[in-house]
Amino acid sequence: MRSLVAAALVVCTGSALVAGCSSDTGPTDELMVSSNPVAATAARSPEQTATPPGTVLPLDAPVTAAAVDAGSRTLALAVATPPSIRLLDLDQPDAEPRTVPLDGPASALSVADGGTLIASLGERGSVVRVDLASARATPSPVDGAPVDSAGFGADTLVAVRDQRGVAVLGGDNTVRKVITGGLLSADQVYGAGERAIVLDRLRNAVFQLDVDGGTIGEGLRAGQGSTNGVVDRYDRVLVTDTRGGALLAFSADPLLMRQRFPVPGAPYGIAYDPQRDLAWITLTERNEVVAFAVAGGEPVERHRFPTVTQPDHIAVDPTTGRVVVASATGAGVQVITP
Repeated sequence: MRSLVAAALVVCTGSALVAGCSSDTGPTDELMVSSNPVAATAARSPEQTATPPGTVLPLDAPVTAAAVDAGSRTLALAVATPPSIRLLDLDQPDAEPRTVPLDGPASALSVADGGTLIASLGERGSVVRVDLASARATPSPVDGAPVDSAGFGADTLVAVRDQRGVAVLGGDNTVRKVITGGLLSADQVYGAGERAIVLDRLRNAVFQLDVDGGTIGEGLRAGQGSTNGVVDRYDRVLVTDTRGGALLAFSADPLLMRQRFPVPGAPYGIAYDPQRDLAWITLTERNEVVAFAVAGGEPVERHRFPTVTQPDHIAVDPTTGRVVVASATGAGVQVITP
């Protein structure tokens, strides 16, 4: 068995970086992969030569995000042309979808309590709440480019990339505060139990977020070029290191890298099945999806399948274990029942 690699970083004067160590001209610390950082992106996929298993639903528009709401049995797919969200029945995905028009493309979708979908529209400076029962959309303005969101208690945390911070939306969907400090980019945000974490792709690190205090806390290097993450039922943040070819696992309290597991093939999209403790990861360099059991001390591969071309986006239905892989180039949406 391959052993895990623990990470222990010494930056500035402590075992983890304090965001305040950076300067106005940008941080010069061991979290930086390069003095001229470029955010990691999905590897370009080759032509698919294997036949993808399961059902491939035709969809000629590029998918920009995917999410599943098991309670309402809804699969949500954000598409770029025209900007909209397609709402499909999880139990009959080949049926005619409902369409929710958007003012611009959604960079991320997240599911909130009560059958509500949240779409982040970075180009339009807003987040849109969609009631999945009625398909009614309600936009809320957010200054800057909101690119991701996560629920955190009664609040919604919104990663605002160009503001280098996280906006906190209250229950009335208005911005209560914007938390900044030490970030080069705020790309994804996670609510992990009583803690919040933000991923900075440019600085290539994860940082603690003190929502009540309104500050960015300590941070840790996140591989060679991390891109996407998800929270498991142990309140760990599982992150794909696309450049480094690895799955990383961070505890939130305290902030520590608990696992680093090799995953060749440019891992990118990630989804988590809490019923089966499976982390599903897309490998865009190979047009594959792989599932790892993550409940033990080391990830164990359980499934591996060929996918549609450019499988950037993935979601999982925890009720049935069904996995949805969506192409970012219009090659369709693949539904797999392991």
